[in-house]
Amino acid sequence: MRLGKEPLELPLSPLEHTWILDLDGTIVKHNGYKLDGADSFLEGAQEFLASIPEKDMVIILTSRPEEFREQTEAFLQEHGVRYNAILFNIPYGERILINDDKPSGLRMAVAIAKQRDSKLALKAVIDEEAALEAAAAP
Repeated sequence: MRLGKEPLELPLSPLEHTWILDLDGTIVKHNGYKLDGADSFLEGAQEFLASIPEKDMVIILTSRPEEFREQTEAFLQEHGVRYNAILFNIPYGERILINDDKPSGLRMAVAIAKQRDSKLALKAVIDEEAALEAAAAP
């Protein structure tokens, strides 16, 4: 899927989810911490992050060197961004997610691409049909 200017509705099951989020260019201005001396959220990012259910796991990926960990984590904490893990020094190449679908047919891997530094226009919605499938899954 590719995000555009209009909000994309992402149908999800009522199960707990794992969010794997890139940091620079997705949530905050790409290289803003270098160019501006501080991070700044992209339009819609804070609202999106706040909408992630508390029970879900959030993993943040960044190509930033480890030396920027303290500065980055301070920014996230100052703005109340909840996450379970943050990984630094991630390679610049593609990020590939591979997962198996449930026997019920519930799709277990979703990938969304967005234009760098564009608005984060994504809204997760619980799909009742997926809820029934999830309930039937082992």
